[in-house]
Amino acid sequence: MLETIYLTAGIVAISVLFLCIGIILKGRFPSMHVSGNKEMQKRGIGCVQSQDREARKQNKHAIAEVEKEEKENN
Repeated sequence: MLETIYLTAGIVAISVLFLCIGIILKGRFPSMHVSGNKEMQKRGIGCVQSQDREARKQNKHAIAEVEKEEKENN
């Protein structure tokens, strides 16, 4: 039982050591954000906050009369 705990602790310690070495060699901590991932950028996928901000922008090509009617009806 005790051997299993020591073996598990050793494997976890070695894994953490390798992760630390990777961070030290790169000089920075890896980005965990969706917008920082190159593959996600290629596919046009962004984070929820930037997608929400983009959706809330007013359409500069919209017709002014339609916008006025929508405001008056609300």
